[in-house]
Amino acid sequence: MFVTTAGRTDEQMTAQAKMIATELGTEFIPRKKTSVSKLQEQIKDDCLVVGKERLELFPLGEIEPFFFHPNSAMFRIKRLMSGERDPLIEAAQLHEGMSFLDCSLGLGSDSIVASFIVGEKGSVTGIEASKELSYLVKRGLDTWESGIEPINRAMRRIHVREGYSLGSLKKMEDNSIDCVYFDPMFDVSILESDGIRSLTKFAVYEGLSDELLSHATRVASKRVILKDHFRSSRFQEFGFRVIIRKSAKFHYGVIDKDRNGIFSFDGQ
Repeated sequence: MFVTTAGRTDEQMTAQAKMIATELGTEFIPRKKTSVSKLQEQIKDDCLVVGKERLELFPLGEIEPFFFHPNSAMFRIKRLMSGERDPLIEAAQLHEGMSFLDCSLGLGSDSIVASFIVGEKGSVTGIEASKELSYLVKRGLDTWESGIEPINRAMRRIHVREGYSLGSLKKMEDNSIDCVYFDPMFDVSILESDGIRSLTKFAVYEGLSDELLSHATRVASKRVILKDHFRSSRFQEFGFRVIIRKSAKFHYGVIDKDRNGIFSFDGQ
């Protein structure tokens, strides 16, 4: 991937683009009034365009760029603000002051909703293995203006960690996070959305494993949550208690830890 500026640039924007290229360990290419598609034809690579208001990622061969947006988090939080319920919040039993670890950050929507609920006294960390996605989402969370201050504050509080969830979990202490969350549905959701379908090439699918779940249950002090397709075999394979959502494409699975620190698998 290379970095360039928007068509109408200035010294400040150019300096920012060069800084971002350095942070990403990649090359800055001056725009020189050349279109993004022409630059990509010449360089044969993905392109990150630095504009005044946002970053846009142009995957090679794609016409439409990707840029950060809180997506479904906006209307989900508005519903919560009006007194309605959210299925993730109910499955995780999240409330103010709790800690939440999102092991598949993706575009960050679930983490934004979780951050809104746990508030300033709580904490939300999102792990994303894709370097490109983690960078864009982190920048977006830090700068996006939703027009609703509680949502802005929720986004700013999220800590983004680049890396694989297994490696991150291995470094964490026992019972150090209230809820550990997995969402392998991220690959399905982006395929169903034309606006971000091109991101499939950047998404990193780590998948669940016995080792990964073992560390998740070690780190979690209250519960581990899995969001997955309603037909997924992973609920049964890994012993999750399934919260069935009628007419929904995905369900939530829960593994709870009791007062003695013992996990209850599949309701047993």
